[in-house]
Amino acid sequence: MKYLILVGDGMGDYPCEELNGGTPLSAAKTPCIDDLCRKGSLFFNHTVPEGFPPGSDVANMSLMGCSPAKYFTGRAPLEAAAMGISLQPNEYAFRCNTVTLDFNGEEVIMRDFSADHISSEEARELIAGLEENCSTEHFHFKPGVSYRNLVLFSGKHPGFATTPPHDHIGKDIAEYWNAYRKNDEWRELLDSVKAYLSNHPVNRKRIADGKNPANMIWLWGEGKKPGMPSLSKRFNITGTMVSAVDLLKGLGILGGLSTPEIKGATGYIDTNYAGKAAAAIDALKTQDFVFVHLEAPDEAGHEGSAKVKVQAIEDFDSRIVEPILADLRQRGEEFRVVVTMDHFTPVALRTHVSNPVPTLLYDSREKEPGCGFTFSEAECTRAKETTGTTDLISSDELVELLFERAPEA
Repeated sequence: MKYLILVGDGMGDYPCEELNGGTPLSAAKTPCIDDLCRKGSLFFNHTVPEGFPPGSDVANMSLMGCSPAKYFTGRAPLEAAAMGISLQPNEYAFRCNTVTLDFNGEEVIMRDFSADHISSEEARELIAGLEENCSTEHFHFKPGVSYRNLVLFSGKHPGFATTPPHDHIGKDIAEYWNAYRKNDEWRELLDSVKAYLSNHPVNRKRIADGKNPANMIWLWGEGKKPGMPSLSKRFNITGTMVSAVDLLKGLGILGGLSTPEIKGATGYIDTNYAGKAAAAIDALKTQDFVFVHLEAPDEAGHEGSAKVKVQAIEDFDSRIVEPILADLRQRGEEFRVVVTMDHFTPVALRTHVSNPVPTLLYDSREKEPGCGFTFSEAECTRAKETTGTTDLISSDELVELLFERAPEA
C-alpha cells in the first residue's frame, strides 16, 4: 500500500464576484481530484487549532499529524532545519523576508511582502552582502528560496511581537516597524540594512526593469529549535517530502522524511510541476509515503488574483495529482490518498484565515461507496449536511485515517 498527502497550499476561498459567486476551487476544472472525491470520502479538517494563527507552519504541522500545541516553537526554526542549521540553545531563527517598503513621513507602507517574488539568485546576492556588511556578533543572515530567508539571533528575545508581512499588504505597518526600532541593537541593524539595500545594483536593475526593489527586510516567525516526533518512526514507514519551500522541507526533515532538491521549484505559478511529480513518482517506487506540497495557490491568494488562483488549482490537478496517480495505477499499486489544503487564503483578504478545510480521502480498493460529491468548499458543506460526516478536530486524526491506524492512547 502506498500513502499520499497532496496539498494545494491556500486553495480554500470565499465566493468571488469575478467568478460569478463561485470560489477558485469550484471554478477550477479539476477532473482528477473530482473523480477521487466522488469515489472517496469528503469532510472538513480543522488544521489550525484554536488560539493559533492560521499560518502554513501551524497548519502543515497539523497535516503531518503533530500537535502545534505540543511542538510548535515558530515558523523560522522549521525553515532552519531544512537549511541544515542546528540552532543553539540561546539562538532564535527569524524568517527574513526581502520586502518593498514605502516610507511616507510617519507612515511605513508594506507595498510588497516578496519584492515581486524576487529570484533566488538575486536574493542570495543581497543576503550574502548583508551578511558581509551588516552582520554582528548577535545577527547573521542565511539565504533561502526567493524572498524566504533567515536571520539567526543569539541572545535574549527583544520582547516585541512580530507579524507576518503578508498580513499587511498595502497597509501602514509603522506600529510594528517602530516596535523593532525601540531596541537599540535592532534599530542599528535595520538602519544598516536599509542603507545597504537602498542603492544596491540588484535593486537598481529591478527598478529599471519595472520591478519592486528589495529595499528592506522584515523579520518574523521566530522561535527556538523544536522537538517534533518522527512520522516515519511513528507509523514504521519510509517517505519523502516534495516541496519548493524550506518550511515544508523542515517539517519533512523533522518528520523523518527525505527532502529532494528539485531544480526549478520556485514556490510560485512558474514552478517545475513535472519535476515535483517525477520526484514523488520516483519516491513511491521504493518508499511507502509522499507528502507533496504546492505553494502556488497560496501566492495567488496573497496577490488577490482569482484568475491566477484558478490556474494554480487546475495545474495542481493536471500536473501534480493526475500524473502521480496515473503512474501508481499503471504499476498496479494500491494506494490511499488525501487531497487537501493547509488553510484558506481568500483573494479578497490576501491573507490566511483559519476556516476548516475541505479534505478528501480516497482508497484505490474502493471497498466502500463513494460520497458522490465533487471537491469544493460548498460541496463539502453539502456532504456534511447530507451524510452527517464529522469534522476532524485533532492533529492526529488525518494521518491515523490515512494509515488506517487506531488513535493513539
